[in-house]
Amino acid sequence: MVDTGSSNFAVGAAAHPFLRRYYHRSLLTTVSDRLSSLQCLTLVLGKHCVSLCAIVCSSRSYRDLGRSVYVPYTQGRWEGELGTDLVSVPHGPNASLRANIAAITQSDRFFINGSNWEGILGLAYAEIARPDETLEPFFDSLVRQTSVPNLFSLQLCGAGYRQNSTMGTATVGGSMIIGGLDPSLYVGELWYTPIRREWYYEVIIVRIEVNGQDLNMDCKEQYLRPVEDVASAQEDCYKFAVSQSSTGTVMGAVIMEGFYVVFDRDRKRIGFAVSTCHGPYHGVDLEDCGYNIPQTDESTLMTIAYIMAGICALFMLPLCLMVCQWRFTRCLRPPGGDFADDISLL
Repeated sequence: MVDTGSSNFAVGAAAHPFLRRYYHRSLLTTVSDRLSSLQCLTLVLGKHCVSLCAIVCSSRSYRDLGRSVYVPYTQGRWEGELGTDLVSVPHGPNASLRANIAAITQSDRFFINGSNWEGILGLAYAEIARPDETLEPFFDSLVRQTSVPNLFSLQLCGAGYRQNSTMGTATVGGSMIIGGLDPSLYVGELWYTPIRREWYYEVIIVRIEVNGQDLNMDCKEQYLRPVEDVASAQEDCYKFAVSQSSTGTVMGAVIMEGFYVVFDRDRKRIGFAVSTCHGPYHGVDLEDCGYNIPQTDESTLMTIAYIMAGICALFMLPLCLMVCQWRFTRCLRPPGGDFADDISLL
């Protein structure tokens, strides 16, 4: 998976239910003399093959850096060990480079069942690399060690896009062009905006247009809000909302699915053009392209709340009984009883 919002290159390095294969670092010293770079073997443990069988990859060119790394995301996280290895890009430059690679040993809500990817390629700048900015990101290493221009472009196609008209099911696809752009992947002109700061790909949003018309909205007083369910079966409704943030507005995958985006790092600018697979898509469940905020497990908090409420009730019960008894005794006294009690005390 490619990600322009992070800077670490990482691959799965431990067994996981959602991984068909993973990088096995423990085999480096035992079978490295029998394996060339990125060759694989099948791990079969007798009759337990069905549950424990996995494709394990190893490399004799891997070098352990002896540093741990932890990377959290908006959804999910992973941690592992840093190292370097030789990397070659399929259908790319005819050269290999040594790049920093993180071996993912533990993760939480990071790998996705059925996604068929076993790692992540962060394409942002070194400032947000983990564990610190001294770790050189993959694309920086690629440009420094090869003749590839400091430029790449992405076409992301959303849910419902058919990569091939002969395919029977809708799939999610796209293209990444390293070192240039492909005019066949967009229509119209490319519009460029400067990169304001090199950490994420930060740009300044100065205006928003819908169908060529400037919305002319003052963000200090008025904000775009999510659209309610107003679309009929014959209409397409696009929802766009801006939420409060201390770091800025994230233009994520949903925005990029409508555009062909050029990341011109050399000239410090981002280019946008209408993608050839911008949609809309019909006949699919568009809920699949939405981001669902993970719901936290509140059962523990509810249990604690019930326990505290029970303890408070136990403390309040004797007090309530004492108040009731006092009021009942007051009601049973004859008129002037309090004065008689005062006389008897004298």
